[in-house]
Order: sequence, then structure tokens, then C-alpha cells
Amino acid sequence: MLAHIEAVLSADQVALCRERLAASEWVDGRVTAGQQSAEVKRNLQIPEGAPVARELGDLILGVLGRNPHFVSAALPRRVFPPLFNRYDAGMDFGAHVDNAIRFSNGVRFRTDVSCTLFLSEPEEYDGGELIIEDVYGEHAVKLAAGDMILYPATSLHRVAPITRGSRWAAFFWTQSMVKSDEQRTLLLNLDQAIQKLSLKVGQGDPEIVSLTGGYHNLLRMWSEV
Repeated sequence: MLAHIEAVLSADQVALCRERLAASEWVDGRVTAGQQSAEVKRNLQIPEGAPVARELGDLILGVLGRNPHFVSAALPRRVFPPLFNRYDAGMDFGAHVDNAIRFSNGVRFRTDVSCTLFLSEPEEYDGGELIIEDVYGEHAVKLAAGDMILYPATSLHRVAPITRGSRWAAFFWTQSMVKSDEQRTLLLNLDQAIQKLSLKVGQGDPEIVSLTGGYHNLLRMWSEV
């Protein structure tokens, strides 16, 4: 499942993130890479424990908690605190799969869903597409600032080389209540169908009530909580 979530951050929130990050120190991005990923990773990051990372991470987590599309798509149980990266001209990240387990503040996370929140507008840079592979082929993602893409953390993916400008983003992982990507996709599609139909017939329609009951029964059956 690939899920494009629009306008996670407002223009003012994106500007705040850019201003705070521009005034911060960036380090070699390989500090958070696994052994194999480090061999193909060329970018910059804000240190994980930096105050600005915690400040902006809290901002992002706050808005995500109120975003129904994110909640429906990710079904989050735990969300890894957001990190921030930057790709300048000549930088890229070769094909890799994200680490299955991450640790934060002594808590172990299973990385079910990878999340990239774009902080640069597409016209600010050339190249830099997030390229995600699945059974249907390759998907090149380059979104507006404030938009986010969700995709299975098991996906082989890469960031194309930057040839002009600079690409900034927040990235993090979600441990979902539903481990299976196929099951999460089914639940998301069902939830979206319910929301679309309810606009036509109303929340109290018997078909909506039946579909909603089916959704929650599937969630109970598949949830690990």
C-alpha cells in the first residue's frame, strides 16, 4: 500500500520547520543507517537527540494524531519520533530496505510503515524522487511541501540523485496495530468506501451501519493490541 496524505503540515508549519532546520547543525546521515544501508547512503541529517528534532518531531506527531487519513492508513500503535534529512546536489540513497526494528528511549519499535514528509517544494530541486518498488513496478514520488507518503517498510526503495537544489524531509516509521500490509490495505479501502458512501446516504443508513460493523470486526480480528 502506498498512501499519499495531503497537507499534513500547513504552509506556516512548513516554513517554521525550514527556518528551525536552517539554523541547525547537520551531520552525516549514515549515523542512523544499518551496516548495509550505510554503504549506499549519502545525505545529511539533524542529530536524533537534537532539541530541534524533538521540537519539530512533537509538532509533526501532534498534527498526525489529528489526521484521520493517517490514522486510517497506518493504524498506528507506536510512532517513531520523526528524524530530518537533507539531500544536496550530488547526494542520493541507493536501493535498500529499512531496518525491521528501531529503538527510541529504550522502547523497541517494529517498523511496519515507512513515512516521508516532504519539506521542500518539487520545483526547488531536480532529481531526489523517492522511488519505491512493489509488485506493480517502480513508483517515483515527489510531493508538495507538507505532503506525506506512507509505504510498507519492507519495500525496496531509494532516493534518486539530486542534480540541482536541496531536498529536505522528515522521515520516520510506524508500528501498526495490524502487522500485515495486505490487511491494512483492505481496511483502508473499506474505510474510504464507508466514508464516501456515508456522504451520499448518511451515517445512519443500514448499509453504512453494516459496513462499519464489518470494518470493526476485521480490525478486532487482525489487531495485535
